[in-house]
Amino acid sequence: MRFESGAFAAGLLSLSVAPAMAQLATGVVEIDGRVADRCLFTTPSDAISIGELALAGTGTQAGRLDVAKINGQTRTLVAWCNGTAATVSVEALPLTNRSFSGIAPTGFDTRINYSADAVANRITATDTSIAPGPGTTVSVGLFTGDVVVNISGASTPTNGLLVAGAYSAKIIVTLTPNVSFGGSGR
Repeated sequence: MRFESGAFAAGLLSLSVAPAMAQLATGVVEIDGRVADRCLFTTPSDAISIGELALAGTGTQAGRLDVAKINGQTRTLVAWCNGTAATVSVEALPLTNRSFSGIAPTGFDTRINYSADAVANRITATDTSIAPGPGTTVSVGLFTGDVVVNISGASTPTNGLLVAGAYSAKIIVTLTPNVSFGGSGR
């Protein structure tokens, strides 16, 4: 096989004139993180000051619970939950006489029962102060906004006269995220 020197030289020249192809190298930085599943009350409390709980006057109902003072009371808390599995529950603790100790005599009451509900994300959780512990927990999911607490169904155990003294109660609204990723975010 015989090469002509001119053709060979031209071939070498064309290779050396062509631009050199750069070798590419790629590196990657990955970013990851997480957001903890949580709920937060941004307005966590409010108060209802009812004043005199007993009916005034001189009739047969005087001294008994004035249900109109309790029924229909409402207050608004503000909260948010950032997890899809978040739940809400409410616990209504009875309105009890904190000044009187012992058992009330026949015809008198030291306890006022009622029902409470908490509405968050158009979902309602309810409880009654008659049964101990919170009511049924319901799914509320992702939400931000008002948690409206309503009171209804006020009554006393025997429809008796209310014993004089200071009465107090609590309505406890609990938001639970239900999921925890834990760890340091890595």
